Amino acid sequence: MKRVVQIENLKCGGCATTITQSLSHLPGVSNVAVDVDRSTVSFDANDRAFEATRAKLDQLGYPEAGSASGLHAAVATAKSYVSCAVGRFGPSSAKT
Repeated sequence: MKRVVQIENLKCGGCATTITQSLSHLPGVSNVAVDVDRSTVSFDANDRAFEATRAKLDQLGYPEAGSASGLHAAVATAKSYVSCAVGRFGPSSAKT
């Protein structure tokens, strides 16, 4: 089933790379696409995989829009900067 999630903290292609790579490795998730301009992630997943993707997005610092507040939101923002840097400068982002 096609899913679309609007997320917080999505800033650039580095974020998109981290999200795409991380979600693509989850069982039952396929066709991951990130729209940086709209702050959305779309993918195919069943209900169980959908819950796993929401949890993974939160773990990476990209919680579903409106789901994080207070300290959780601050921690998510900090995590997203790390995830972004990994996506921009990590070994898998190197072009060969």
